[in-house]
Amino acid sequence: MQETEFWNDIKRAEEITKESKSLKDKLDRHNSLISRVEDVEVLKDIMEEDDESSANEIINEIKALEKEVSEYKIELLLSGEYDRNDAILTLHTGVGGSDANDWTEMLLRMYTRWCEKKGFKVETLDILDGDEAGIKSVTLKIKGEHAYGYLKAEKGIHRLVRISPFNANGKRQTSFASLEVIPELTKDQDIDIRPDDLRIDTFRSSGAGGQHVNKTESAIRITHIKTGIVVQCQNERSQFQNKDTAMAMLKSKLIELKERAHKEKIEDLTGELKDMGWGSQIRSYVFHPYSMVKDHRTNIETSNVTAVMDGEIDMFINGYLATSKI
Repeated sequence: MQETEFWNDIKRAEEITKESKSLKDKLDRHNSLISRVEDVEVLKDIMEEDDESSANEIINEIKALEKEVSEYKIELLLSGEYDRNDAILTLHTGVGGSDANDWTEMLLRMYTRWCEKKGFKVETLDILDGDEAGIKSVTLKIKGEHAYGYLKAEKGIHRLVRISPFNANGKRQTSFASLEVIPELTKDQDIDIRPDDLRIDTFRSSGAGGQHVNKTESAIRITHIKTGIVVQCQNERSQFQNKDTAMAMLKSKLIELKERAHKEKIEDLTGELKDMGWGSQIRSYVFHPYSMVKDHRTNIETSNVTAVMDGEIDMFINGYLATSKI
């Protein structure tokens, strides 16, 4: 960073600066934890035998340290090629009609709240409203250190059981929504795609937005012909920006698919592989006849449904990452 030519390539310089800050933050956090452990040891040594106040202070600090060290270990484990990247998260409605649309919107709120707690920035790239309620799908860009590393733990089907607010008879309803997450590629991770393998369509943006919405064909839909993968973006200000964003999403999807399919080249991917890895639900959220959220991969569960829907999902994410090959 001290080289005179460093800032000639702005994007490269920004990436190196970002990496430098990430390493410095890790070291600072490590040194802070070491210092706090030493403070606890000093306090323990000088504490009087009947000093209940100091004993409680030590116990509370040890509990806080255990929690932080556990979270720090997870962060250090996130060393995969794309784990530090920003993430592109997509929610799709599954079986359940209006209830499923409503459930998808509830999950959107849950992940938005989780991102706020993490200090991540959320940008909506594409959203499709439901016919009567909720949303059919939404695509978000999540910006933050290790956004993909954490959110990759949430891939899969999410199942809701509750008394349906859309059923006049008050019957219990089961709804499903799927979550897909891919890393946003950096400049160094970029790939080439043959133009002949793409079909690009334009259409008018829908939903609430600026004055360009519903008036010009600024929205972009790109289909990768060999795999059948489709991406679209309509929330940027111009057709060119929508196309750039959609292309970035497509490249990320192809990279993620290549990793899952264990293929050597993007060109080796074919249509039958595009849905690889989708199976049964990873987590159930039960609102009735009892309150419980349970992750079926780790068996971690909680009865505090309200907290979970307000974004308190680190127990599930960290639990999965700690036990899986990440």
